Amino acid sequence: MEERIQKIIGENGYCSRRKAEELILQGRVKVNGRPCSLGDKADPSTDVISIDGEALDTAEKRELSYYILNKPRGYVTTASDELERRCVMDLMTDVPERVYPVGRLDRNSEGLLLLTNDGELANKIMHPSGHISKTYRVTVRPSVSEDQLLSLSNGVVIDGKKTLPAKVEVLSKEDNRVVLQITIREGRNRQIRKMCEAVGLEVARLKRTSVGPLRLGMLKPGEYRELTPAEISALKNSVKKGEPKNASDNKARKR
Repeated sequence: MEERIQKIIGENGYCSRRKAEELILQGRVKVNGRPCSLGDKADPSTDVISIDGEALDTAEKRELSYYILNKPRGYVTTASDELERRCVMDLMTDVPERVYPVGRLDRNSEGLLLLTNDGELANKIMHPSGHISKTYRVTVRPSVSEDQLLSLSNGVVIDGKKTLPAKVEVLSKEDNRVVLQITIREGRNRQIRKMCEAVGLEVARLKRTSVGPLRLGMLKPGEYRELTPAEISALKNSVKKGEPKNASDNKARKR
């Protein structure tokens, strides 16, 4: 049965569907040796789909894998980088299946990053309609006022569009330093940093601690682990129903 090529690539686990669309537009995807266009379809059981000359293995259903990584600062959220910067995939050693990051954390941010080859679930999580919650521990300078907290909670305008209401809590206050916990239900580019900048706050440190039901727990920077069956089920349910209960942590695995 024919399907859109970007859907086949995404479900194959090579990359996200959005990234597959970019590859098609760049002319890097071919079907049976011929370049394809966005919107073209193919039959994964009979057609040969290749990316940069490498054929996808679409004959068999790949085993689905799910991991969380505690991304350290200084790593970019890509599989490779033209500037030869350190990439998160450099940390994912001993992973038998090709997985890719779901969403992004910028180079100077750290914390929970989900990686999987489940293209369907990844697309649901990243789609704006999903409204999966993401919680961050944010250290800001110099201090924070009640008006700034109220603005962050109610939503601020960034890139010409107002953010959805957020949950903002003050965790600690020191001289010229405040630690906030901010929970949002969007995934806009550098959203937390831009929200803080919009109300006059400087972000000194930004760490994502949860995505939906997934919690970073005791994972150390650079460590990763597989999700438990309970976490996978909870994550899938969160896409359908909203926030589920927390799933238990699993043992960390070092690089």
